[in-house]
Amino acid sequence: MLVVSYGRDIAKITYETLTASDIAKYLKPSCQVSLKPNLVVPGPASNGAVTHPEVCDGIIRFLKDFGVNRIKIIESSWVGDDTARAFRYCGYEQLSQKYSVPLIDLKKDKYTTLSHSGYDIKVCNEALETDFLINIPVLKAHCQTRLTCCMKNLKGCIPDSEKRRFHTLGLHKPIAVLNALIKTGYCVVDGICGDLTFEEGGNPVTSNRIIAGRNPLTVDSYCASLIGYHPDEIGYLSFGRALGLGEYWQENATCPRTSSDFSIIELGAENKPLSDSDNMRSSLTADRYRTLIDEDSACSACYSSLIYALHRLGGRVGGRADTSPTSPAGNKIHIGQGFKGKCGAGIGIGNCAKGFEINVKGCPPTAKEIIDTLR
Repeated sequence: MLVVSYGRDIAKITYETLTASDIAKYLKPSCQVSLKPNLVVPGPASNGAVTHPEVCDGIIRFLKDFGVNRIKIIESSWVGDDTARAFRYCGYEQLSQKYSVPLIDLKKDKYTTLSHSGYDIKVCNEALETDFLINIPVLKAHCQTRLTCCMKNLKGCIPDSEKRRFHTLGLHKPIAVLNALIKTGYCVVDGICGDLTFEEGGNPVTSNRIIAGRNPLTVDSYCASLIGYHPDEIGYLSFGRALGLGEYWQENATCPRTSSDFSIIELGAENKPLSDSDNMRSSLTADRYRTLIDEDSACSACYSSLIYALHRLGGRVGGRADTSPTSPAGNKIHIGQGFKGKCGAGIGIGNCAKGFEINVKGCPPTAKEIIDTLR
């Protein structure tokens, strides 16, 4: 079942969402519970990139009332950023002090290498050793995978070196395999104001909703539909389904055999956004700029900086503006680990593409640095 709640009091509707959910079927008071938010970058949740601390506040209050006393918050910011800084700027240090809940930086954690479906993947021990993992992603767009939600949020449970390697492996298949290796106890999706253009925020779309359910793939398939995608358009969902990780929401919602498992409860429906489909539809900004880019195993932090820069330029590259962006002299903008050691004309983004005639240095470079160069 899924529970979807609407409202502006984030902690309150999160608590109510879990109260109405079936989490009690799987959770025991004696469990060691780990909360895994998305704190990809340091900044306020109002920017649309990170999990609101109020969501975790509501979850912690629910857990304590349920009788759970052993609670941790675990996270690892994306490559190039500092998790401790994210904890501080995203409001989690204050939350930790309020409830005496420890903050665990997974960048400092040891890992175990696990195998599945032909992949050997390093997974942080904290994510493996907890009794019950609550996955708390932000419902938002991603410039490479289109959607980032429950399944992709577990990428924060692997070392930085493994995050980079995932991009060389194509992201989708290793994300699906990672979800086979890490057991999620429950999912609570922050759908308050996710950015539907970039995973690092800056273009939030307010929808004031919390979504909760047991299966990460099923929850993600439902969330994909909210922003205008069929689950098969999200590669890691189709791979995950092939691995037997779960079923798509809409394909089973009317199936008598599984109707109880795929029921939906709505709370606070009077608080729904007035224009639901328009409000939640992805702008597909990243797709618009794909014709400009020659990408080979680019990391998310680097790639999203480039997309954000192109978006800020409004199609102006090298002083030109048009409705179908092109790069100077028709050359592609090169980005990704696949360009290490390669040289050529045109523009290279990041240290991996430093061999190109024009290069924006950094790992990753900032959007501003890319903008300055492209201008």
